[in-house]
Amino acid sequence: MSDLVTYAYAVARNAAGLEESMAALTGVADAPVHLVAGTRDDETVLVVSPVPAQDFQEDALKGHLEDLEWLEAVARAHNRVIDALATRTTVLPLRLATVYLDDTRARDVLDAGSAAFAERLAQLAEHVEWGVKIYVDLSPAPADPAPAPDADLTPGRAYLRSRKEQRSVRDSAYRAAEQAAERVEAAGRAHAAGRARHRVQQGPLADGVGGNVVNDAYLVPRDRTEEFRSEVEHAADGLQGVRVEVTGPWAPYSFATLSAGSEETAEGGGP
Repeated sequence: MSDLVTYAYAVARNAAGLEESMAALTGVADAPVHLVAGTRDDETVLVVSPVPAQDFQEDALKGHLEDLEWLEAVARAHNRVIDALATRTTVLPLRLATVYLDDTRARDVLDAGSAAFAERLAQLAEHVEWGVKIYVDLSPAPADPAPAPDADLTPGRAYLRSRKEQRSVRDSAYRAAEQAAERVEAAGRAHAAGRARHRVQQGPLADGVGGNVVNDAYLVPRDRTEEFRSEVEHAADGLQGVRVEVTGPWAPYSFATLSAGSEETAEGGGP
């Protein structure tokens, strides 16, 4: 078996000058990136690079996926290639660690799915992805000077009243978040071609203050991005305890629903 296997980043439209623009680009393991064209349609290509087979064999890969440093390095290189592609052509991103035995096997998979890939690329042409997250801030608002304690309240009743006030703040914040979400959805209906709902982020992934209650992606035509972004950025206007975060534009990761199935291991197996 060869010491190298073929790592695939994306299916892409073979735009004029694309191969030349990829010449200086490196991907996973700092390997040079190149294109693999199909035998049926040279307008659709796989964007690939050679990587060490030992790192992508089934057992080794399982171990690497628990190595956050290795995984982050691969993910950064993977995304760097796709982002560079997205500035030049329409891209159908593939999942992380999609590998084939060699370029010939990659070409076979491209040929087998050429019609479906071409159709999906046509749907994604001139579209970009925007991420929208909504956060609820449940921390208390700056308080007015505290009122004098009510001498008639027992400690137990005082605690219950405090809990009721906390619930009121929480309920108000979530109602405001619902309003913000409705405004975002209205912007999506007006300007976006598609929407993908992702699991809300928790723990270390929940970047920012407050709880993440919406984590969506929208597929937006390039010529509608300014209108979409402007409306979404103002979705929390006048609402207390709510923050809307807009990120993008990105390659359409959330809308790459087709898969160029990777080998089950670096030694064999099929899509």
